[in-house]
Amino acid sequence: MFCKIHSAAIRGIEMLPVEIEVDVSDGLPMLDMVGLLNSEVREAKERVRTAIKNMGETIPPKRITINLSPAGVRKEGSGFDLPIGIGILTAAGIIKPVFNMEKTIVTGELSLDGKLKGIRGILAIASSAKENGYERIIVPEENAEEAAVVEGIEVIAAKDLKECSDVINGWIDGKIVKNTINLKKENIYNENQREDFSDVNGQEALKRGALIAAAGKHNILFIGPPGSGKTMVASRIAGILPAPEPEECIEITKIHSIAGELKGNSFIKKRPFRSPHHTITAGAMAGGGLNVKPGELTLAHRGVLFLDELAEFKRESIEVLRQPMESKSISITRTSGTYVFPADFMLVAATNPCRCGYYPDRSRCSCTENEVKKYIGKISGPLLNRIDIMISSPVMKISELQKKRTNETSAEMRKKVEAVRLIQSERYKGTGITFNGDLSPAEIKKYCYLGEEEKIFLRNVLETMGVSTRTYYKIIRVSRTIADLDGALNIGKRHLAEAIGYRSVIEKG
Repeated sequence: MFCKIHSAAIRGIEMLPVEIEVDVSDGLPMLDMVGLLNSEVREAKERVRTAIKNMGETIPPKRITINLSPAGVRKEGSGFDLPIGIGILTAAGIIKPVFNMEKTIVTGELSLDGKLKGIRGILAIASSAKENGYERIIVPEENAEEAAVVEGIEVIAAKDLKECSDVINGWIDGKIVKNTINLKKENIYNENQREDFSDVNGQEALKRGALIAAAGKHNILFIGPPGSGKTMVASRIAGILPAPEPEECIEITKIHSIAGELKGNSFIKKRPFRSPHHTITAGAMAGGGLNVKPGELTLAHRGVLFLDELAEFKRESIEVLRQPMESKSISITRTSGTYVFPADFMLVAATNPCRCGYYPDRSRCSCTENEVKKYIGKISGPLLNRIDIMISSPVMKISELQKKRTNETSAEMRKKVEAVRLIQSERYKGTGITFNGDLSPAEIKKYCYLGEEEKIFLRNVLETMGVSTRTYYKIIRVSRTIADLDGALNIGKRHLAEAIGYRSVIEKG
């Protein structure tokens, strides 16, 4: 007897429909699986065989052939265990489905005792299943709440193979899980969160730079000695970004589900903040692996990627940022095909000015000028050219830290950022542009008007500095955001002067 069960694989962040074709026929007893399978999937036959035995059923002593189609795409992961088990039981006549299996996706991993385990990427599978016209999805109980976020598709949760079999036979009612997540736009930040800008005394320049960067989605670099507050400010930037839209929440959750990063949470309602250690490899940064998964660039999608001690990162690890920072995505090519992951993040970086960290304080720094240049030179020019704002972070005096003051909170800064983001959305409506930080040279000429006085001022200053064309456009982009924060219609000299100050710390290319 022949039967077909529909399942799914993850490719990038989308679902690839997979058909599990099972044929039980007369012949020498054997169980054979084909369809370009990796080791995890090939091992499924032993898990399925034992799980069926432990649920009290017996696989008939016949020739069983299982094909996972399309045959030309490599199948990875443990989510095919359950559909293979259901396929064998159906082809053997043990399961007689009472509902349309052509409109049903089945996925889940089996233990040897028949219990179901959760799998990665269930939100992506459920979302794509709905888009492809499927009516229901059968998943392990562990994944049910995550899958139920997708409206318009029935989610049936099962605890083991026997329960799943009984539901499909119609012997028991399935556990239909409803969505409990509120997807209405809401402010998801906790006002009492541990890390708040109100904790940062002094360092007004750093806080100002963080505000501008968040408002216009500009990449930013803090340069200063150890203990000057670089990390303290950088770790709070994600908290002043506007709350993500519901569609963004689904996208963020999809990515973290595929990467196995949900950690018990069924839904993510805030922007990611990723801070990999400087020993990270290029592969972990970009993504990949035997079973291709998202890397740090993709896990930071719609949020912040913070690289502390930037000059200490391996060169190949930070060079992989260059193309994704322009294209907002990253392509990973393997023999099994090409995987495309989104990578639209805001880069926040911090570095010491030299190896000892105290340059130019000659009372503490003994590095030579060549050593200082060599240390900063570890950060390539092309990468620095993709950073709009660079701020020097001086050491705070103890007297400054001890002063009693009322600092601006993250919530107050976030309101300013949201107001500027609203200005940008109105200005660029229908253009495909979202932020000032994304403006191309042609778009800068259209949206960043400079009067004659401003043009002369900018020309005189930049000719003295000897900056590149790329830097010229960066200064105007940042000036546009500063003007938006001021509520100014056009860019003025004071906006240009402040933006120029954010390029004078380091200038390469």
